[in-house]
Amino acid sequence: MKNCISINLKKDEILLKIVEDAKQEEIMKDLQKKIPELKKLYKEEKTPILVTGKILKNKEMDEIEEEIKKTIDVKIDFDMPKSLGLSSIKKTFQKEIAISETKFHKGSLRSGQKIETEGSLVILGDVNSGAEVIASDNIVVLGNLRGLAHAGAKGNKQAIIAAGTLDTVQIRIANIVREINREEEPRHKQAHVFVEDEKIIIE
Repeated sequence: MKNCISINLKKDEILLKIVEDAKQEEIMKDLQKKIPELKKLYKEEKTPILVTGKILKNKEMDEIEEEIKKTIDVKIDFDMPKSLGLSSIKKTFQKEIAISETKFHKGSLRSGQKIETEGSLVILGDVNSGAEVIASDNIVVLGNLRGLAHAGAKGNKQAIIAAGTLDTVQIRIANIVREINREEEPRHKQAHVFVEDEKIIIE
């Protein structure tokens, strides 16, 4: 069985890093082996544990947390989103973004329609060409994003845009704009858009 968890003691937390391609069964077996080693790091103070590395499902996070807490009563955090569960969202939001107020819009937006909101916005449908969505935090479109999307509209560069299919000509995060040439770039499926080094990246 491969070694899929590494333990690192940081100044104010213990880091549990899980390799990205590990299966949950392997993770749990390795965790059971590592718990005695983990327990040795605890005397009087309860240093919090941060689990990082692989993106986990909510159920998997719960299993890991439960297994550790059987032996060590300690605060456990997961360095990954624990809400939308969209496979496209691979980057971890900062806490303030992850818990921002979220507005849900049921149905698609037609050309000429516009939605603006404080916090995050989830569209349960498509954003068609000529429609516009603006949010001070994240924007998630479960269908096709063909219209304009502006996340982090008040200057928040930690905001992200996620879409089932990204097929638009322009996206914005904070004050950064990216023009997309539809002829040169294919439509991005399960797109995740974020800012890195002052540039908009599409994955």
